[in-house]
Amino acid sequence: MKSVNRDILVLTNQSHLSRQELELHVAQLNALLYHVESWNNFCTANEIIDINHRRILCKPHLIQKAIRDTIAVDKPFVFINNKN
Repeated sequence: MKSVNRDILVLTNQSHLSRQELELHVAQLNALLYHVESWNNFCTANEIIDINHRRILCKPHLIQKAIRDTIAVDKPFVFINNKN
């Protein structure tokens, strides 16, 4: 697993946590977010609506191709829509 350093704000009502326990919680959050924020999960949760060509892209490999092609995303009336 690739380690990513990021700023995470952790709010807790458990004031009895030691520094090591808090660091363990942050490490677990980083591990969880690594899997949740994957490229495949992003493409599964989103779709691309292309009004210019009157189509909706739902397949992950087509979404990846359209997003990598920055010209398609920068065109007017091409939207990334979250399915949730």
